[in-house]
Amino acid sequence: MDRTESQDEFYRKVAEEYGASLARMAYAYEADPDLRRDLSQEIHLALWRSFEKFNGRCSLRTWIYRVAHNVATSHVVRQTRGKRSAPAFLTLEEAGVQASGENVEISADRHQALAHLFALIQRLDPLDRQVILAYLEDLDAESIAEITGLSVANVWTKIHRIKEVLVRQFHRGGRDGL
Repeated sequence: MDRTESQDEFYRKVAEEYGASLARMAYAYEADPDLRRDLSQEIHLALWRSFEKFNGRCSLRTWIYRVAHNVATSHVVRQTRGKRSAPAFLTLEEAGVQASGENVEISADRHQALAHLFALIQRLDPLDRQVILAYLEDLDAESIAEITGLSVANVWTKIHRIKEVLVRQFHRGGRDGL
C-alpha cells in the first residue's frame, strides 16, 4: 500500500481489480447464495483490515489470495462444525476410487458447465480446493506455495492430480465421487 493513499482508497482499487476473482472464489467455497454473500463480505472486510499489515514482502496479488483463501477456509470449517451431518470432504484418492461409471450428458451451455465444475470443486477438501482455485485464478506455483505453505513441487503435483480427478468426475457427472 502506498503510504500516501488511505486504506479505504487502497481497498477500493483492490476491490475493483480483484472483485470478480473474489466473487468466483466465494462461489467455489459456498453453494448457498445467502451464505455466499456473507462469505464475500467476510473476505472483503478481512482484506480491508489486512492492508494495514501489508508490507510488500510478497506480491499484492499473493497477499489478497492468501487472505481470501484463509477466510474462505475458516468459513467452510465453521459451517461444517455447525451442521450435524457435515459434508464429507474427499481426498483425491477417495474421489478417484469412488468415481461412478455412469456417463451423464453435460449441457453445452457454458453456465451449466461452470456450475457443474464449481460444484465439484466445492466438494474437494479445503487444501485441494485452495490450490485449484488459486491455479484457476492464474497464480503461479510459487505464489500458490507461498499462500498454502506447500512446496512448489507439491503444488504442481496437487494441481496435476486435482485436474485429473476433476476432468474424470466432470465427464462422469460427479456422482458417487465428488
